[in-house]
Amino acid sequence: MGSVTAEFDDGFERLRLHMLARQFPELVRAAGEVAFAAEDDEDRLIGATWSMENGLFSKASESGFKLYLMELLDIFIRYRAQSNYVPRKKGIVNRPGFRGGCLV
Repeated sequence: MGSVTAEFDDGFERLRLHMLARQFPELVRAAGEVAFAAEDDEDRLIGATWSMENGLFSKASESGFKLYLMELLDIFIRYRAQSNYVPRKKGIVNRPGFRGGCLV
């Protein structure tokens, strides 16, 4: 029995990033980006590198924003894998992405 491939909905990621941005407006107004990568042999998040202005990284951690975004990135990687959508092993979320909900 073969695996089932789901159709990729490009609004899936955009909507969820937009919802997260609405919960943390003070963090998404600042310049910054999060570069992330997945395991080579699995479609799971392995890590991310954060770059945020004015020491907002500690605020992102304390507020829960960092945890929520990391969970979303892992979901996005698995979602893209189910749809055989590429790229899925690495990417960047930047300030326009936080506000507009796009994943580069």
